[in-house]
Amino acid sequence: MSGFNVHLQGATQYEQLHNVVSFVAEDASGCFGLMAGHTCFVSSLVFGLSRLRYNDEHWEYLALPGAVVYFDNNQLTISTRRYLRGEDYNQISQLLSEELLQEERNLLAFKQSLEQMERAMMMRLWRIGRGEDGRA
Repeated sequence: MSGFNVHLQGATQYEQLHNVVSFVAEDASGCFGLMAGHTCFVSSLVFGLSRLRYNDEHWEYLALPGAVVYFDNNQLTISTRRYLRGEDYNQISQLLSEELLQEERNLLAFKQSLEQMERAMMMRLWRIGRGEDGRA
């Protein structure tokens, strides 16, 4: 069975994988799979595990905190902030639960903090505009 190449791009890492015969992942509409020769395809993956099958029949798992995938001309590009890759499903699942989930929590807390600062700044600008800046 002919395969395709995968270009796996994180914020600080890049890998090229060869002889992949299928890719299974999940987007907002549900699970899907790609095989060599698939038509041009683009989607946004949700937080979770994806898997790759190589032409020697072994599977490999990817833990992703979301990603954009683009498949064209037997080249699959996966772009994400961070990823974890390995053959042991239990280990990758655990790492997903621990590391990536904590990273997502930290990112959410950071976004909430930024929103709070933005609200405070807008309130301050509104008060200055009304002449209520509190300065003597």
